[in-house]
Amino acid sequence: MSWNSHWPDLPLDAWSETCDTLQLWTQIAGKVRLACTPLINHWWNVTFRVNSRGLIAPQNRCGDRTFDIAFDLVDHELRIASNDGRVESFPLKPMPVAEFYVAFMERLRSLDIDVSIWTTPCEIESAMPFDEDHLHAQYDPEYVARFHQALVQSARVLTEFRSRFIGKVSPVHFFWGSFDLAVTRFSGRTAPPPHGVTPNVAPWVMAEAYSHEVSSCGFWPGNGGFGQPAFYVYAYPEPEGYGDTPLRTADAYYDKNLGQFILPYEAVRHARDPDALLLGFLQDTYEGAADLAQWDREALERS
Repeated sequence: MSWNSHWPDLPLDAWSETCDTLQLWTQIAGKVRLACTPLINHWWNVTFRVNSRGLIAPQNRCGDRTFDIAFDLVDHELRIASNDGRVESFPLKPMPVAEFYVAFMERLRSLDIDVSIWTTPCEIESAMPFDEDHLHAQYDPEYVARFHQALVQSARVLTEFRSRFIGKVSPVHFFWGSFDLAVTRFSGRTAPPPHGVTPNVAPWVMAEAYSHEVSSCGFWPGNGGFGQPAFYVYAYPEPEGYGDTPLRTADAYYDKNLGQFILPYEAVRHARDPDALLLGFLQDTYEGAADLAQWDREALERS
């Protein structure tokens, strides 16, 4: 086994239908989490964490009880565990989103967890309600397992990058709306409300997400029309000239349509030193944003 063999091959076209289905499944669990956690700045309360088994949404509340939701992407099982010792689960296998929705809500009720959610998916164009979606029904366990390993490796490197910053910084966490792993650094200054339109997301929701100036980076599998897995970096608000930031990472580039710097996952996977390549890309693009926007880097960074 070569030293970088833990970065698996993950061509989107080989599992795009599974990817779309899994995203919708996680949105159902994510909306339950939204209903069962108090708002934490920038919606950090609704995110999942990557662990050695998959994706975990811990410490959701039901009265004075708590429960965890886990997508076990090793044994391919959805598990809900409450702090009173009760556990409900069902296998992750090919099934329509509508069937997953019924199974998930039934398991919650079996645990005496009474919650209702808005069944329209977020951040997806022309999406149908979960309880009506019999179209998305694919689940390829091999590619889901590969995706999990890509998340594990990405989270490991993003955590290393996070450790260099002593200012306000998010956890390394997974957003089920956009279906990406992210970590965000903050300058400490407020930002103007964003003007873009996000499908099935109210403007005030995005205003909370981007209330302060950020440099954000992460990994996503390339769904939503991009077509390939990639690492990304963006700044909000974007300082003038940011797209012209010089990069030492040969395969990285600035995508004007996205307003983001992109490093293809394949470039990292095939690198002699994937960690060094990815960390260099993240550092260069962060420095470009921080310098152009005149962040107080001496106060925000670990020497």
